[in-house]
Amino acid sequence: MGRGGLVGLVVAAAAVISMAPGAALGEDSAAERGAYILRAAGCVACHTAGKDGAFLAGGPPLETPFGTFYAPNITPDRNHGLGGWSQADFRQAVKHGRAPSGAAYYPAFPYPSYRAMTDADLADLWAYLRTVPAIDQADKPHDLAFPFNLRMAATAWRALFFEAADFVPDPERDAAWNRGAYLVRHLGHCGECHSPRGRLGAVDPDRALSGNRSGPEGKKVPNVTPHADQGIGGWSETDMTFFLKTGILPDGDVAGGAMEDVIRDSTAHLSDEDRRAIAAYLRSLAPLEGP
Repeated sequence: MGRGGLVGLVVAAAAVISMAPGAALGEDSAAERGAYILRAAGCVACHTAGKDGAFLAGGPPLETPFGTFYAPNITPDRNHGLGGWSQADFRQAVKHGRAPSGAAYYPAFPYPSYRAMTDADLADLWAYLRTVPAIDQADKPHDLAFPFNLRMAATAWRALFFEAADFVPDPERDAAWNRGAYLVRHLGHCGECHSPRGRLGAVDPDRALSGNRSGPEGKKVPNVTPHADQGIGGWSETDMTFFLKTGILPDGDVAGGAMEDVIRDSTAHLSDEDRRAIAAYLRSLAPLEGP
């Protein structure tokens, strides 16, 4: 195994050993489930500013063609976090992309994917978030170019590209495939990074998961359809599940950049069953050429 593989094992071990701060989760089954949903939904990497940042008190910069976004404080702090929110406010934000005031969120917050999160998962996530330490830390303002710095731009985008929807299992597929579809399409929102986008930033549904030339920090994000040459067509189920757990690629190299964060803070914490479900779903897709 090369140096990259060893680094990946260290990253994965640290991810599995470390636990998020919060209440004694075994005392509350809803919060315990919510802690898992937090990881599956990728909340930690976006809402925590690096390894030394206060947990869920605001994220690192997310650079896009439209400017730089900062994910907000989602601890229960009443001044800067969710302390003054109701569960209904939280549901409206996550599934419908609207703040308690009714203002539209920018789609840098992946509510177009979260729209199909189940109410049970939302309730459990809300239960967990109420247990984490409240951090009195103000949000960093987005740094966006005109006209994207105008909130009406987010309202217009939402009107053009967003439609509420629930997850409907495919009766012709088994439970593992449907679980994988839910994790990839919605909870894990993989397509938000791994899909090409149009000029206004909307994901191209016809090219979903075929890669993105302008991903986070302007870096190329790979094709994760089973295309033989450009995607993961040569990966076995074991290759995929091992990668999601450790960050180690089939050739022994290791994931870097944003995907390193995703593995450390999200997929390394999933159950083996959920990682296999993700693999089953991705391996079933039609192979697509990259953008």
